[in-house]
Amino acid sequence: MKPSLVTIGPNGHFCSDCAVRESAVCSSLDAVELREFEHLGRRVRLGSGETVFSEEDISTSFYNLLEGVMRLYKLLPDGRRQIVGFALPGDFLGMNVSGRHNFSADAIGAVTVCQFAKTPFGRFIEDRAHLLRRINELAIRELDHARDHMVLLGRRSADEKVAAFLLGWRERSFALKGRSDTVPLPMSRQDIADYLGLTIETVSRTFTKLERHGVIEIIHGGIRLLDPARVEALAAA
Repeated sequence: MKPSLVTIGPNGHFCSDCAVRESAVCSSLDAVELREFEHLGRRVRLGSGETVFSEEDISTSFYNLLEGVMRLYKLLPDGRRQIVGFALPGDFLGMNVSGRHNFSADAIGAVTVCQFAKTPFGRFIEDRAHLLRRINELAIRELDHARDHMVLLGRRSADEKVAAFLLGWRERSFALKGRSDTVPLPMSRQDIADYLGLTIETVSRTFTKLERHGVIEIIHGGIRLLDPARVEALAAA
């Protein structure tokens, strides 16, 4: 499925109008650098399920997620899918050591990314230490998320895994939309199962169990935490 592309030219006012600029890779750039930066990127809009990049493909671009949510996953030798993370607006993707993508990324619902060709982007950052530091900060954040995921997979019970996932996703959502006890879940139950190392039946039963015990309320498009303290206690178990 081929995504639709919209190239951002010098008069696109894309960077100055970007809703995620303060949390994105370009947040370290001044006004003059930002105008030059605009020439490097093009906006790419993708529909639900469309692929941004695939595991083992040669890496030719970097991507800054502007709108929507993406699932990041690896396919195991037996054909099963392991979701390694979910990308939110402001996340920067495509950096790797091998020159090939080490996981796949596709859209959950409609997404918009800013795509940067690898070579001109590399030239742009060469003499900009502040931008390199920002990229390093984002890489460290990604590493922290990966470590949190390893801990999550090591939890013993489905209740603990689901509770920790809900709290972690709520914290990430806070940064974008402010504090709330409503946790939006744009991903499917199968996505959550593939992220937590559980079956979809176990995830669904766990949500139902937590709702029956008055801990959460299942609502359209997400979960409402009725007893956040109980969820936190489960996640810390």
